[in-house]
Amino acid sequence: MGVLSFFRATYDLDTLDTRFTISSSTPYKTVIEARDDAAAVAAAASKDGASKPNGLNGSNTSNASNTSTGPSKWNTPEFYLYYLFLGWAVPSMFWVAYHASKPTHPNYPNYERFLAPGWIPGRKIDTSDAQYHTFRANIPAMAGLLLFHPLLRRLYNSFVYPIKSAAQSSRPTLEEADQRLEQRATFDFGFAIIYLIALHGISAFKILIILFINYKLATTLPRKSIPAVSWVFNVGMLFANELYKGYKLGDIAAWISGPGVNGSLLDSESSLVAWGKFLDGYGGLMGRWEILFNITVLRLISFNLDYYWSLDRRPYSPVEKQLDTSALSERDRVSVPAPTKDFSFRNYVAYAIYAPLYLTGPIITFNDFISQLRYKSASIETPRTIRYAVRFALTLLFMEVILHYDYVQAISKATPAWNTYTPAQLTVLSYFNLQLIWLKLLIPWRLFRLWALIDGIDPPENMIRCMSDNWSTLAFWRSWHRSFYRWSLRYIYVPLGGSSFRSPKDAARSLLTYLLVFTFVALWHDIQMRLLIWGWLVVFFMLPEMAAGLMFPKRKWESRPTTYRMLCCLGAVFNVLMMITANLVGFAVGVEGLESIVAGIFREFSGFLFLVVACTALFMAVQIMFEIRESEKRRGINLKC
Repeated sequence: MGVLSFFRATYDLDTLDTRFTISSSTPYKTVIEARDDAAAVAAAASKDGASKPNGLNGSNTSNASNTSTGPSKWNTPEFYLYYLFLGWAVPSMFWVAYHASKPTHPNYPNYERFLAPGWIPGRKIDTSDAQYHTFRANIPAMAGLLLFHPLLRRLYNSFVYPIKSAAQSSRPTLEEADQRLEQRATFDFGFAIIYLIALHGISAFKILIILFINYKLATTLPRKSIPAVSWVFNVGMLFANELYKGYKLGDIAAWISGPGVNGSLLDSESSLVAWGKFLDGYGGLMGRWEILFNITVLRLISFNLDYYWSLDRRPYSPVEKQLDTSALSERDRVSVPAPTKDFSFRNYVAYAIYAPLYLTGPIITFNDFISQLRYKSASIETPRTIRYAVRFALTLLFMEVILHYDYVQAISKATPAWNTYTPAQLTVLSYFNLQLIWLKLLIPWRLFRLWALIDGIDPPENMIRCMSDNWSTLAFWRSWHRSFYRWSLRYIYVPLGGSSFRSPKDAARSLLTYLLVFTFVALWHDIQMRLLIWGWLVVFFMLPEMAAGLMFPKRKWESRPTTYRMLCCLGAVFNVLMMITANLVGFAVGVEGLESIVAGIFREFSGFLFLVVACTALFMAVQIMFEIRESEKRRGINLKC
């Protein structure tokens, strides 16, 4: 394989996640068997213009096969015009951000304190984002752990808990699958306890107490009470963790001791309080465990509701459905309940505190996790994992270069005088701010997913598209933090009835469903008003897109496809501007910062002129986004985002 072929494969959707190129109802083992069967491949290639067999090459092949796509536009005069304009616009954006970051800029002294010496000669690095700065400083340690943990498992499997297999087979017996689950779950449980104590010190016991209470609620309460109690308890924990700041033992001891008596020896700090504060000093590597616990809450709810549904669906076990349990499809791994015996406290802790995914995810359901403990996912292949690692390394390098040359986050954090920046600088700084937020989330998610892949677990990929490759509010939600999106679908959206716009009553109920989903999403991120505003803005900005889809159905424009494409593109430009607005409020500068930026852009006529140029660039970029998705459909892939 040449260098160009390798990089083309590295940036293929299949490298990112096989879930994007294989139907969720198709076991990946059948894809491998078809790929390895030369006769099958030759037969498929001999068909007239046929690609791969239906169900083997598309995320939603049934939809993709029924969706007509026109001829490719990549080599048309129209698109050559787009290449020319965007070839000038994109480098100009980087130059504008670089120019605004120069030491000669009047605002440079205001944010210089957020810069530190960098590894690129002559450049400082933006360290204003405390979250990413902490992650970046710990990359060497995490890289070591990424190698140490799977190696330790191999040693454990070889010397502590070896499995005797009669023969090497691609289809292990049920007994061998049970042994593999016991082997992996026992290791994961033990490592989880050690990992918790190392990360959170004495607070590890607080986490285990919460986990134990949640487990007992799910497994001892009457069946009909499980969903409501699970939601009340876990959402309540989000608020309680925030309100009581992680339950400091010193504060608990002071509450138990009660108020002192003025003028007496009891007025001084009691030994109980002193002991509590002493224990608080052993907070581990990450003392503020409550900040990281939000992701664990999702796994606790997943366990409870998967257990709840298993009580109903036990008659539809894999054996009775005559499924090959060693080759379940991704959909079956999620939806088919685990056996009753697998809902044990050990497996529950092993799942909730699974080391590679504990801190940031991606989120995997309990059913899927248990299935992969029994049978290693066929989608985990060494060449693909290597390409995924290379893709991660290149993304990390890109982030490093941007932080060394464009100090957009430091500028925003210093609360600058926005009127000192030109409209072009204000626009680019705002956009790059969001781009860096996307990157700072993407990099940890991919690092920890890479760790899980090396360890033999295949969780969903969180980011399908680059942030700049999104034009639809609905589609953006599907591609951004995709594992959380899938979790929300399974545990909130579908149980609430989904959405339907067949009647005004259905439309009102659907709108309420969206509001409830995004209210939870906002509160889950952090209990702040600006995030609630962000969640509600997202729902509000979905309405024009939904209305446009109803008012301008594609079937009525089949005779005028180019006109329809141009009309959709105009709406998409408006959508992109609205999404930038919502995310600036929720994750970057807040409402007041946004007001200052907008006022700065429109204070002069040049601001209006630049907005026209920016919207023209967006229009052309959206056309390319459309064609990317059309190209995927020609391959039988329809990601719906």
